[in-house]
Amino acid sequence: MQMMGVEAERRRAGVPRSVVAAIAIAWAIAIAAEATGNASKLHHDALIHSTLPLWIALAIFVVAWQVMVAAMMLPSSIPMLRLFRATSRSQPEHTKAMTAFVGGYIVVWAVFGAVAFLGDFVLHHVVDRTPWLAERPWIISAGVLAIAGAFQFSPLMEKCLTECRHPASFIVQRYARGSAAAFRLGREHGQFCLGCCWALMLLMFAVGVANLWWMAALAALMAYEKVGKHGEEVARIAGLALIAGAVLVALMGASLS
Repeated sequence: MQMMGVEAERRRAGVPRSVVAAIAIAWAIAIAAEATGNASKLHHDALIHSTLPLWIALAIFVVAWQVMVAAMMLPSSIPMLRLFRATSRSQPEHTKAMTAFVGGYIVVWAVFGAVAFLGDFVLHHVVDRTPWLAERPWIISAGVLAIAGAFQFSPLMEKCLTECRHPASFIVQRYARGSAAAFRLGREHGQFCLGCCWALMLLMFAVGVANLWWMAALAALMAYEKVGKHGEEVARIAGLALIAGAVLVALMGASLS
């Protein structure tokens, strides 16, 4: 009964305008960056091989990464955001609670982006010191595609996707009042979201941050996996397609970027 009440509240609640604005602004920035030719400057390759100190390159990348996360990941979290808004609006400071919830979610993806960038920094130096690998950059691209494809069939992917597909159950089991609790809840949601989408988001390192076609395709895929009627089946189809793409890239010797 409690879960049915939570679902009823979600249906009555709208999407927070701030979230809609964040998604729209993020896509506008990505489109503007691509149209003006500035997107390539935010590519991890360009930042890693620039003359900038590592910490500055990392900071620039994390900002660009967060814009991409807002554009690609927030749409798939709209059911959870609507439900949290409906559940928390009885709190005296519900706006702060919503801000804390989104903040917890953002922190998870910021940490992942930073770790992925630093890992890519190390990988670039390994490749630069390995002539055989440097002459065959498609091996890295094929490897990333294969990892993303294989992960679509993993138990971890299935568990995290199940949590994301049932926001009412998530809220009922974990909800507590207050900004600190909201931040923790947002962080936990972010961890499950990361758990089912990290491998797909890792593809953005292979194709380049702010690549609009890949952004749009992956955003649509991740959103449908979470909210679509046949999300689990589509996830497996995508996994097969990515593995096939990995084989094709390896055979053709073509890079994704």
